[in-house]
Amino acid sequence: MMTEKRLGRQTLKLSTPPSMISNTSIVGPKEGEGPLAQYFGQILTDDYFGEDSWEKAESKMLTEVVKNAIKASGMSNTNIDFMFAGDLLNQIVSSSFAARELQIPYIGLYGACSTMTESLCMGSLMIDGGYAEAVVCATSSHFSSAERQYRFPLEQGVQRPPFAQWTVTGAGAAVIARAGSGPYITYATIGKVLDFGIKDANNMGAAMAPAAVDTITAHLNETGRKPDYYDLIITGDLGNVGKAIILDMMQKEGFDITKVYNDCGSMIFDSEKQDTHAGGSGCGCAAVVLNGYIVSEMRKGNINKVLLIATGALLSPTTTWQGESIPSIAHAVAIENTIGVGV
Repeated sequence: MMTEKRLGRQTLKLSTPPSMISNTSIVGPKEGEGPLAQYFGQILTDDYFGEDSWEKAESKMLTEVVKNAIKASGMSNTNIDFMFAGDLLNQIVSSSFAARELQIPYIGLYGACSTMTESLCMGSLMIDGGYAEAVVCATSSHFSSAERQYRFPLEQGVQRPPFAQWTVTGAGAAVIARAGSGPYITYATIGKVLDFGIKDANNMGAAMAPAAVDTITAHLNETGRKPDYYDLIITGDLGNVGKAIILDMMQKEGFDITKVYNDCGSMIFDSEKQDTHAGGSGCGCAAVVLNGYIVSEMRKGNINKVLLIATGALLSPTTTWQGESIPSIAHAVAIENTIGVGV
């Protein structure tokens, strides 16, 4: 049976919307040269972050961004009931090694690049259900570790096709809690795994766009909201190619989101000046844009209602080598400065 908290098949209404208490971000040098540089909490000058491998650097970014978020919240690790985190590396080692140091009860997640919204969904449900007072939600990615795992060793200097995206080197974390003055997470829409047959591991935007469309459509239909209810509907990491596909597919679903839509991957880099081809991607893309740009603009009152949809390509090096296509998923959270207003 449907309950008052469940709207349709995929969307969950938070009866006690958790508040974002603090948000922090760390980005690499390239991201720090992009259009959103002013919004990031820390910009690295060395993408090794003082470590001797890119993988260690990524885990260090995640560790530090969680520490920073907890410190900014005015809490300590002992006040945080759970840590929800994941990343792109095999067996989510960036997150697990960070959790080893932080010693917060840990739930590791793998949603690929959808992990930021997946963690916010799970953390919000834990708080709304009365099982936690405060949780930290985090994720990370690193250009060099992702390229090495999913595509080619950087030393080979393989030419990237025009539709390829640049995995963001960055980590973002949010402390969300039962008590607070907002912004609030009001709805969570859980995605379904879709596969439109894309097999090229460089073509992430095309592979993930249909999953985003499915989740956005489900959210709008199940909440009864129109696209213009939101000041911003933003996908996590589809880049310029996926952004164009979404606008076309949403029109076919009967929704014109043109006036309110953008994509974190299209915003984080200047594709022409920085030679990032189709824009940004990776777990860190949605994470740093949310915990940097979006929340900053919401706290200023320039944006009040956001639907964030992060998308994940659920492939592995093994499945790619075996010629499999790329299943994808998208999870969404509605983030609002006020609650109990509107639909």
